[in-house]
Order: sequence, then structure tokens, then C-alpha cells
Amino acid sequence: MLFKRYLTALALAMGSVAAFAQAAVGVSWSNFQEERWKTDEAAMKAQLTKLGGTYISADAGGSAEKQLADIDGLIAKGAKVLVILAMDKDAIVPALAKAKAKNIPVVAYDRLIEAPGVFYITFDNKEVGRMTARAVLAVKPKGNYAFIKGSPTDPNANFLREGQAEVLADAVKKGDIKIVGDEYTDGWKPENAQKNMEQILTKNNNKVDAVVASNDGMAGGVVAALTARGLKGVPVSGQDGDHGAINRVALGTQTVTVWKDSRDLGREAITAAMALAGGKPVAGATKWSGGEKKVEMNSMFLKPTPVTAANLDLVIKGGWITKAAACKGVDVAKGPAACK
Repeated sequence: MLFKRYLTALALAMGSVAAFAQAAVGVSWSNFQEERWKTDEAAMKAQLTKLGGTYISADAGGSAEKQLADIDGLIAKGAKVLVILAMDKDAIVPALAKAKAKNIPVVAYDRLIEAPGVFYITFDNKEVGRMTARAVLAVKPKGNYAFIKGSPTDPNANFLREGQAEVLADAVKKGDIKIVGDEYTDGWKPENAQKNMEQILTKNNNKVDAVVASNDGMAGGVVAALTARGLKGVPVSGQDGDHGAINRVALGTQTVTVWKDSRDLGREAITAAMALAGGKPVAGATKWSGGEKKVEMNSMFLKPTPVTAANLDLVIKGGWITKAAACKGVDVAKGPAACK
């Protein structure tokens, strides 16, 4: 009898492990067309293969409304846990209610969804903001500064701007830096960033000495606007470690890209998701309540790395980008040491 009970308990335990291992992870992308998300996805799939889970996904294509329908679809397909890159922090709320009603855990991926029970994983975005500002300030300690912020519907846009403000506060107070433009960019879209930059340049008769742009896609739009006006040598920041941005750093048209190794983020997000699907705590999680609503959430923050011409070899040696791609079009005699 005892042996039979042992076998029954063992079978139940094995069933529980199997259910955990085979959990379907539903990933809802806000705007998969951006370069970096493909890298994140590859890391997610690799980790799921390692852990024995399955991957299902949907791309909202920049539409908050479609994202709600996408999440319904992921739940209908059997997702046991959701990883959501939210298009709009407020519009996503009905999806959270549906997930909660079905006891489906939610991971807020890289963008904050401030709600009880949601697990939040990202890089330290305020520190990313500080890094972008520090790099630009080191090159241009005085002058007219323009800020190209992210989407107004994404809390990260404000976290980044807060970090930038901390670094530049003293210089602004002393009058060394004058802020001549400070614009949100709908959808983080490069074309919108370019339009914002064009308007700032027109308003200031092209007298802009530095641009703190909050991601690499938008930095590309800024560089296009500056180039069209014949403006050279204006320091421009970005973040994400996009390949095009790394090449601009090598060419000297972008000052810094803050490298957030999304391979790490994708892997850790899936590890967390699988733990939550199995009803387990996430190893390494910390309590955090730094959002607008001060909701206490379990969270994980990864460390970013600023990449400039001086340390360009980091992303090459790290296998993030090939030397050929990083140094495309670079004059070897005048370019960074990493390109020689």
C-alpha cells in the first residue's frame, strides 16, 4: 500500500514537472519591425528549447488595439504564461484582467506594465538615460541641447529622460547648456524623430550643438535630419546597440549607443516566465516600486553598457556584431582602433 502511494505521488510529481517543462509561453510584441526584437526573440526561443517549453507569438504592428486581440489569441492557443512588450501602458489593462481571470502569469518585457502581480524585467532605464547624457556631455559640455524622447505611452521614455536630466542638471543650472527642444516621439519611430528634429532645427535656425536621442532608431532619424541640413560633428546619443547605430559610432556620426544585450534579456525573461508558469518564484527577483503609481512589483534589472568609438571592440568581441558590419565604410586610418 505504501509503495503504491509512493508510485502515485511520484506520478503526480512527474506530471507536474512535465506540465512545467511543456508550458506554452505566449509572447506579445508591440512592434516587431524594430531590429532589436528579432535578437530578443532568438534568445527566447533558444532558452525555451533548453527548458523544454514552446513558443507562440503575435505582432501588434504598433497598434494597441491589435495587441489586445493578439493576447486573446495567445490565451486561446493555450499560453500558460504571457510575456508582453506593451504598446501602451494604459491600453493593455483589459488584457491583464483576462489573464488574471485565467490564472495566467504576466511578464512585462522591457516596458513597464505597472500592476499588482505583474513581473517586470528590463534594463536599468534611468541608468541608460544617464549613460546617453554623460557621453554627449563629455563631447559637448556647453551649447544648445535638443532632446528626442520616446513614446509618451511608454514609461521608459520618462525613465530615460529623468536619468538624462540628473546628469545635465548642473550644466543647465549654470547656463552652460540651453535646452532648445524636448519632444516625445510617437511610437519611437525614426521617421517621427526625424520630423521632430527638423522642426527643432528650423525653430532654432540650425543652431543645435548636441542631441540626446533616447534610442538608436530615433538617433538614425536625427542623423538624417542633421545630414540633410549639412550639419556635421553634432554629438548624438542612442541606445539598444542596433547594428546601424554601432556602424554610425564607428563612422563618427553617432557618439554613443548604450548596449543592452537583449540576448540576456530574452533568456532571463523566458527563465522567469517558465518559473512563473510552474508556480515557482523567480530566482534573483527583487521588490521594486519606482513607477508612477508606486505599485510594488517583483522585478529584475539587467546592467547596460555604453559603447563609444573608444570601446567599440566590446560588441565585436562579444559576438553582437561582426567587425565587417561594425566598420563598414570606415576609413581605417582615421577610424576607431577596433576597425584597424
